[in-house]
Amino acid sequence: MIRTILAVCLMTLAAQAGAETRVPQSHAEISMGFAPVVKKAAPAVVNIYATIVRPGRRSPIFADPFFQDFFGGGFGAPRPRVQNSLGSGVILTDDGYVVSNYHVVGTATEIRVVTTDRREFHAEVVLGDEESDIAILRLQDAQGLPFLRLRDSDQVEVGELALAIGNPFGVGQTVSSGIISGLARSGTATGNARGYFIQTDAPINPGNSGGALIDVNGDLIGINTSILTRSGGSNGIGFAIPANLVAEFLRQARAGNTEFVSPWAGMSGQAMSADIAESLGLSLPQGVVISDLHPLSPLAEAGLRVGDIVTHVDGEEVNSPAEMKFRMSVAGVGGTSVLTRLRGGERSEVAVALVPAPETPPTEETTLTDRTVLPGMTVARVNPALIVKMGLPLSQNGVVVVDPGPYGARAGLRPGDVIKAVNGRQAERPRDIVRALRNPGRRVQIDLERRGKLVSLRFRL
Repeated sequence: MIRTILAVCLMTLAAQAGAETRVPQSHAEISMGFAPVVKKAAPAVVNIYATIVRPGRRSPIFADPFFQDFFGGGFGAPRPRVQNSLGSGVILTDDGYVVSNYHVVGTATEIRVVTTDRREFHAEVVLGDEESDIAILRLQDAQGLPFLRLRDSDQVEVGELALAIGNPFGVGQTVSSGIISGLARSGTATGNARGYFIQTDAPINPGNSGGALIDVNGDLIGINTSILTRSGGSNGIGFAIPANLVAEFLRQARAGNTEFVSPWAGMSGQAMSADIAESLGLSLPQGVVISDLHPLSPLAEAGLRVGDIVTHVDGEEVNSPAEMKFRMSVAGVGGTSVLTRLRGGERSEVAVALVPAPETPPTEETTLTDRTVLPGMTVARVNPALIVKMGLPLSQNGVVVVDPGPYGARAGLRPGDVIKAVNGRQAERPRDIVRALRNPGRRVQIDLERRGKLVSLRFRL
């Protein structure tokens, strides 16, 4: 009876997965389980060993002039710290393009990739994005490698069988099984409001990051990236980056991009709640309510406005800003996306140009010289591109600290601080900062905005 039920389940799952899946034809094939799929897919999953050199921290006591004079300026100098990172990756092409997580290799100074047949390759990151947690590697002198085919992740359904392949805890390549337990996960569901993930209960542990989540055909569904856990081990809630986004990263990497270029919506919004839906007379809480639009937003140019509800992007339902960003990122820069808009109870479709965040106005990036009291500090004029790069509020303007430099950091400045005034003089452009800090007097007061809060820094010269 159990064998009959298993056979029926496999036949049903095969029918759902597509015509390429072959139903087991005999008891021998059923008893093999996932062995044929693993045998096909495992060679394309690699182990990654990354070395990260971080600058050491010097004890504050050795910054005191007394100790510098007593022990000598070199005593207590910080030593670089070497950290080793362990993770997994997936070969995407036969000539050595590999995908992994940014948190595994993004800041690495040396990367070594080991295949299942024990070949070793040196690799370099050719395209990475910390926010998406994706990095594309290129293996040196690689040809004829096994690779996984990317599946259309929009066709994945909850309940499908899935296998996770990686190198947990460094024990060697391991395969775990489960199902797709959720789709379109973002926000508090994942602990990362910026992401958009496929959820699985296939056990994922440290070291699995960057590994493969595959279907019963051996096709790549997504890249394992994170888990929700209290103990540090798998609790059956793992998340993978959808294959469709990986495909766009691969396309840009092969085109020669060194930075991932994502379409800019120029909007902020919120998921539709039951209360908002009721107030708008909607039967279902569906879509994203636009709460703010940048004047240069392509959505604003296409005719959308604050209060509009976006329910679909390119025919796919969206219920959070993260979903909208994912759909537009998958479509890629240079084309158009069709947004389904709900306004005043009427639905309409609007074509929106997919463009990167504009560099308007120019940033006028400036590094202060020794003629000012904070030499080495770099400031720039805020524009949409800088808003995206530094994670600033959509409506932000003014002058932002790109790098505080050694003296600015000691004064309490941080990257992302928006300087409003220096000694009471308003700062609208970088040149205003230069002028104000050239001869400020014996006391300096810098008024700034930091994460939505007003802060005043005061120090003596």
